[in-house]
Formats: sequence, C-alpha cells, structure tokens
Amino acid sequence: MKVDIDRDGCIGCGVCAEICPEVFRIAGDGLSELIAEPDGFEDAVAEAARSCPVEVIHVD
Repeated sequence: MKVDIDRDGCIGCGVCAEICPEVFRIAGDGLSELIAEPDGFEDAVAEAARSCPVEVIHVD
C-alpha cells in the first residue's frame, strides 16, 4: 500500500491521526503528515482516507 497526503489541501482537522495514529500525526505546522509505513494498518489507513473531509489522503 502506498499512501500520499496532498498537504497543500490539508486543513489539519486531525481525523486521520485520530483514526490511525500509528501512521498519521498533525505536524508542527498544523497539517497532517505520515510518520510510518502503513504495514499492518491498511484498514485504518483506508478508513482515514475515506474520512478525510477534504479528500487529500490518497491510497494506492
């Protein structure tokens, strides 16, 4: 699984970090960032992508 965040469109709501804190966090600039590979957390990463209100998390 490959995960990408379009940080230019991120609003920093934090839903991704709430759903999957093993892979996402809110960085010092207030936007989401990846902190780990999604290995073992694929379902949670997919849920985070579906839950993103601005649809900036892309999963392949």
